[in-house]
Amino acid sequence: MIKIYTDGSCLKNPGDGGWAAIIIIDGETKEISGSERDTTNNRMELLAPINALKEMKRNEKIEIYTDSQYVKLGITEWINKWVLNNWKTSKKEDVKNKDLWIELYNLNETFDVKWNWVKAHAGNTMNEKVDQLAKKAAILK
Repeated sequence: MIKIYTDGSCLKNPGDGGWAAIIIIDGETKEISGSERDTTNNRMELLAPINALKEMKRNEKIEIYTDSQYVKLGITEWINKWVLNNWKTSKKEDVKNKDLWIELYNLNETFDVKWNWVKAHAGNTMNEKVDQLAKKAAILK
């Protein structure tokens, strides 16, 4: 089983942002991160699992841990209605961050992913570590 911890950070929202993921495969840990200027926290939260899933080469079970309810609920609940409604919300508005949601949806369909929500800043060591990596990436942009 592959475990992935993800997080996104924005210094100001919108503003300079960073994303990070910690990928654990067979006891080996790999850290990835990146940044963007003039972005939002939600975009960074989405880019973390997107980029982590792009790193996957073998199709085995993956558990993703995120402290973002936006990502967790979006990919496990809201997305199916968005797809059926041609990427429109229940208010008939375009889904925000549609480009990233489509990318995450396609990646999620490629792998066997279990999505887990973890409470932020609640002592989960890996969540705290990925949070720091995302903040560092946002500063370094």
